[in-house]
Amino acid sequence: MQPSEDPMIVLDGVGKTYPDGTVAVQELDLAVPRGQVVCLVGPSGCGKSTTLKMVNRLIEPTHGTITIDGRDVTRVDPVELRRHIGYVIQQVGLFPHQTIRTNVATVPSLLGWDRQKAVARAEELLALVGLDPSSYGDRYPHQLSGGERQRVGVARALAADPPVLLMDEPFGAVDPINRGNLQDEFLRLQRELHKTVLLVTHDIDEAVKMGDRVAVFAPGGRLVQYADPAELLGRPADDFVAQFVGASRGLRRLAVTPIRRDDLEPAAPGAATAETVSLDSSLDDALAALMRQDSDVLGVTEHGEVVGVLTPRTVHAALRRSVSESDGSASTRPA
Repeated sequence: MQPSEDPMIVLDGVGKTYPDGTVAVQELDLAVPRGQVVCLVGPSGCGKSTTLKMVNRLIEPTHGTITIDGRDVTRVDPVELRRHIGYVIQQVGLFPHQTIRTNVATVPSLLGWDRQKAVARAEELLALVGLDPSSYGDRYPHQLSGGERQRVGVARALAADPPVLLMDEPFGAVDPINRGNLQDEFLRLQRELHKTVLLVTHDIDEAVKMGDRVAVFAPGGRLVQYADPAELLGRPADDFVAQFVGASRGLRRLAVTPIRRDDLEPAAPGAATAETVSLDSSLDDALAALMRQDSDVLGVTEHGEVVGVLTPRTVHAALRRSVSESDGSASTRPA
């Protein structure tokens, strides 16, 4: 089993074999830390969605155990189980003849909430995902764009305040611009709500952006690496992971490498730069800011005060340092 300080979801020796002998998932050990986003990524047919569906028992595992907050899911009524797990899919699955407000209130209503409380919760969640309930509450799904429907799907999944959220290609059906906006919006929500999230995607860029940890699956339902994004990009476990992550993983690493104080050069006394980034930004944020301005010096701030500057040379040096540190830790890692 993968180590975790405080696992919310634990899969221990979980497998799924179909009657025709097809192995969808084999001997999967995975611990999902409480309050984190874990992305399941890999090529089509590698068992990602099957794994997700075994957690809420849309698919029954052939063997192994799955626990949520220490409770064996196979000992819980599956319908009751699903009412306490948020579930977001690519096709959204909204009820077409119900208003958006009623769609979002569905699970609270099934749980016996009175109508006034369920409606109030629906309106609260619509506002939280950026849809004004006074404008969207009485509309129907066909009157919304794909991105708006996806937001409603997230709101509905959160309506009963479930501790666990399962997401299966949740942003895959929208255009790239809306997809990026939806990803950003969900990350904003996650910083506020701290749900435990399992998210399935085939897109390594999405996995690196969204996941606190990433689980890479190979064909045949085999887990080949489970790591945080920086480790995954800097130290692929084998040739399959290296190929799947791609030759551009050094560039992707910029997005998951934070700026450190020792990356900075001293700022000239009284000097001002056209643009700044905060010390908790990534190297990718810094490089993007440098490219937006004429100057090749970027101020870095902490609590609103400039604490140093970055240049293209120091960004490159910081990236090389990050990769070197990963390579060095790999060489000293015990066998």
